Amino acid sequence: MSKYSLEEKLEAILRVKNDGMSIRQSAKVLGIDQIKLSQWIRLYDEHGTKGITNSGASYDGKFKIMVVEYMHTNHLSCRDTAAKFCIKGTSTVNKWERIYYEEGPEGLLKPKRRGRPSKSIMKKKDSKKKLPKQTEEDLIAEVQRLRMENEYLKKLQALVQERIDRENGKKPE
Repeated sequence: MSKYSLEEKLEAILRVKNDGMSIRQSAKVLGIDQIKLSQWIRLYDEHGTKGITNSGASYDGKFKIMVVEYMHTNHLSCRDTAAKFCIKGTSTVNKWERIYYEEGPEGLLKPKRRGRPSKSIMKKKDSKKKLPKQTEEDLIAEVQRLRMENEYLKKLQALVQERIDRENGKKPE
């Protein structure tokens, strides 16, 4: 259910259109945001009452791609594009554009993944990939070799420092 009925929306729009009231004043009377009212006015201008009726529309991937490409070719803002295609939320068009840039047009063709992923998917992410036994042994041997090399270099540095201290006439600590 919408927060505002069709009659309330029409009343606010017609106050601006017919009565000459400003968007700010009309929005204040209804107690809504000015941006929301201006969006309703755009939708009403473009599509009539159909544009401001509430519908939980879902859009397929081809439509989304067409909307984003139309927006780019005609250099329109997200608001203008949403009004042109009777899309209720400008953030919807903005999200499609972001997906289009990040994942390409194929990203808009994928079905929407909603909610928390299932437990089996979460377990797959957590489980470590098993390395072949030979690779694992090679890595362990390399770690041991590097640890020994590190210890050797530390002892060598300590001996060199001790020698420098002796030559300078300092007592070892």
